[in-house]
Formats: sequence, structure tokens, C-alpha cells
Amino acid sequence: MNRIFDNIQIAFALKSKTELERAYLLFKMIGNQKLVTIGTALTNFALKLHLPVEGLIRATVFDHFCGGVNEQDCLKVVDEMYAKGVSSVLDYSVEGKEEEAQFDATLAMTLKTIEFASEKKAIPFAVFKPTGLGRFYLYEKLGEKQSLTPSEQSERDRVVARFDKICKTAHDKDVLLLIDGEESWMQDAADDLVTDMMRKYNKEKAIVSNTLQMYRWDRLDFLKKIHQQAIDENFYVGMKIVRGAYMEKENKRAQEKGYPTPICASKEATDKNYNEALDYMMQHLDKMLIFAGTHNEESSYLLMDLMQKSAISKNDNRIWFGQLYGMSDNISYNLASNGYNNAKYLPFGPVRDVMPYLIRRAQENTSVAGQTSRELAMLKQERERRKKSNF
Repeated sequence: MNRIFDNIQIAFALKSKTELERAYLLFKMIGNQKLVTIGTALTNFALKLHLPVEGLIRATVFDHFCGGVNEQDCLKVVDEMYAKGVSSVLDYSVEGKEEEAQFDATLAMTLKTIEFASEKKAIPFAVFKPTGLGRFYLYEKLGEKQSLTPSEQSERDRVVARFDKICKTAHDKDVLLLIDGEESWMQDAADDLVTDMMRKYNKEKAIVSNTLQMYRWDRLDFLKKIHQQAIDENFYVGMKIVRGAYMEKENKRAQEKGYPTPICASKEATDKNYNEALDYMMQHLDKMLIFAGTHNEESSYLLMDLMQKSAISKNDNRIWFGQLYGMSDNISYNLASNGYNNAKYLPFGPVRDVMPYLIRRAQENTSVAGQTSRELAMLKQERERRKKSNF
């Protein structure tokens, strides 16, 4: 397999000198655990007091990891990336809401992004989080098979209606839909709901896709179970495969509550789990859509190799690679340059409301071994290359 991810000139072709320097300084800061902790505390404090810091945030961390404050604001980035062959997944990244009006606002915004995507080839996917449409507590209670009060049952009915409206709109507009994964103790209820949507709207092809977080040791069995249901009930399975984003929280809760952690015992076990899921889905591509969400080069090479061995076209619409905006440009742009389907998750939303997402991004980069140092090494290489070529 040709090692394509070392071409930094392709990776950073869209970055101006100023953007390159900002990215380098940003990842240097993110690589320092103390700075991330202090910066998070100071940012939260400043926002709580309504200090005028949004302009500074917008000019630094926000513009690096986000496309804009609304969907129109994202268009410049969307068009620039698509000119290089990289598609966008517009992700309304407002988190932690708990009120019905806020859930209805997320519903409206998600429907708006589906409409937006239906008119723009550069945006093949829409996306939402289950907790964007309903309270975390409700999913948790449903997952534990607890009885709901009459008011909670009405609340659940509204959540199901929101899911259904989004999935039906995506189906009618022929826009692929990704539904993100969250914490394990609410995920069972979300999985049941997403599977119901697959049964209903994935009759001809995979429109609705769930998310498998492969740092959970039970997810490969879950994938096989859903696949069997799809065969028995005649629907298609869409899955975004990721490693996972809540490891520290998962382990801490398991320890506090005295149950076995759902997280794999090691990174090696997670990598094996992830790669086995890719292999399984490739073996059953007749019933599957794969969105391989990964910043891992070896898993990307594995999927490329599996496609080659199965004589699957690089641009087969059943197979997508995906990364987050602001990270792993060496994977995204080199895949696109070589003809593979690739899409960047492009978060957007008001600066203040997107801060929980941005803080989580910084914390994840700090905790994932090698991610920040790899980004820094490539950025440093590109800085030096441009100096030599007087770019």
C-alpha cells in the first residue's frame, strides 16, 4: 500500500502563513495539560461573567476548529475544502441543552442543514446528537428500562417525533444522515431509536447511520446483531465507526458505581476492535454504509487495502473516510487527492454555545497519546518547507 499521508504540501495547501502559525501555536498550547486546564477555567470564568472575550476566542481556537457561527458563515470553508476534493458535514455543535424550546431549535437547525445539504454537492451528510433532541436523563431512564411518568412518556413521544421528522426529511431529500454516539449509560435508548429509524428509512439504501464507539468492547457484537436484524427484516445498516470520545468519563463512572468498565483494556485492544469492525463491514458491504471516522493512519490504510482487495472503487458511495475540521489534514487532503470519498466534520454555532465542544476538543487532544505531537511535527515540517521555498 502506497504511504500517502506524508505529503504535507497537499495537507496544508489551503493554509495561509498566518493560519499555519496559528495552528502551530494552538497545538503547542494544547499539548500542555496545565495550560489546557488553566485556559479552560479562565474561559469558562470569562464567559460566565460576560466579559468581552468572544472576539479573541473566534480569532484563535474557534476559527481553527469551527466553520462559522451559522451555516451561511461556513460556506467559504465548505467551498475551499471541496475545491480540494474534501466534502463537509455541517455539525451544529451546541451541547448541554435541557429544555424543550432548545430541542426544537436543534430540530429546526438540523432540518435546515439537511435542506442546505440537498442543494450543495459539497455537503453529502447531515448530523445530530441524540441529546440535541431530548434530555440525557430521559435516555438514561429508558436505557435502564425504568417506567416513565405520564409527562416523561409525552416527552419521549416528542423526542421520537423529532427523530422521525429529521430521518424522513433526510430520506425524502436523499441526504445521508449521521447520528452521533454518546455516553454508554444513555446509548442503549438512542441505539433502539436509531435502529427503528433504519428499519423505516433504510429500505432501499442506508440513509440513516448510527455510531459505533469501538473503545467499547461490546460494539462488535452489537454490529453483528444489527446486521442480522437487517437481513431478517430487509433494511440497510449505516454505521459511523469511531474510537470514542468519553473514555475518562466512562472509566470514572464505572469505578464510582462499581460495575465493569465498558471500555477496552488498552489502546491496542481498541485498535483491534476498530479494525475488526471495518473488516466485518467490508465483508458485508452489500448491506452496509461505512463512515470511517478516524485520525489513525493505520486504520485508514487498512480500509484502503480492504477496498483494493475487494476491487471496490475508491469513490464508492458506500464508503467514506472522515476527520474533524482542524485536525489530521494530512489524512483528509491526501485521501481526497487520491480519489477517496472524504468528509470533514465542520462544527458551527454561536461562539458562546460552541465552547463546551471546543473545550472537549482541547481536552481530547491533550489526552490522546501522539495526536498533538503528530500535528505539531507536520506543522513544523510545513513551516520549514515554506521557508526553504520562500512560500
